[in-house]
Amino acid sequence: MSLTEQLLRPLLASSAKPLITHYDDRLGSRVELSVATMQNWAAKTANWLVDEFDVEPGDAVAVRLPAHWQTAGVLLGAWWCGARVVAEPEGARVVFTSPDEEIDAPAVAVVSLDPMGRGLSTPPSGGALDYLSEARMSGDQFFPTQPATGDTPALGSSTVDEVWAEATARAAKLGLTAADRVLSTMDWTVPDGVLDGLLVPLAASAHLVQMTNADPAKLSARREAERTTADLTS
Repeated sequence: MSLTEQLLRPLLASSAKPLITHYDDRLGSRVELSVATMQNWAAKTANWLVDEFDVEPGDAVAVRLPAHWQTAGVLLGAWWCGARVVAEPEGARVVFTSPDEEIDAPAVAVVSLDPMGRGLSTPPSGGALDYLSEARMSGDQFFPTQPATGDTPALGSSTVDEVWAEATARAAKLGLTAADRVLSTMDWTVPDGVLDGLLVPLAASAHLVQMTNADPAKLSARREAERTTADLTS
């Protein structure tokens, strides 16, 4: 079973439940995404990776993105089709990057990071692809022809089973449960930031309130407005 299926399976019975609330303080945006919406983006991403780049279990996919709801869709989609998420572009089937970074790689997918899910306002240069515009055309359901297994590499040098065990252990150590609403300002660096900032709350089935470009002056008000019960800080 893939890492994505292990993360989302306990939540699918209540798919209307919010999974991630994302703030970008630089843009002044707030977006709330349900389990069903994140599963939909993950499926589109997984289908796109398989159809466009022939990604198979164990293949490397580089993710160089900030903590953002679109990054969550990229990561969950990559794991669903069995990809190994890495930080560096060398040897990766595709490199996911933000509009402000130029990457020299055979296959580059630029993620707009638009709060409302719009694609890039102008086409990317150098043969790169507009992830949102391209992936949204892919199927809403994903049925892997080569399912990931527990020993499939998933994050850095760690396998699916190792990542799942570490995420659930860290969630238990923090006392996180499905009743928690977790406020985080962590960067999703690969691999440690992704593990602590994204996978730990999701492994506990908690609601993640992620603040990107966080304004420290707004933290207290956000805790009150979102009724958060735990903090993850960078």
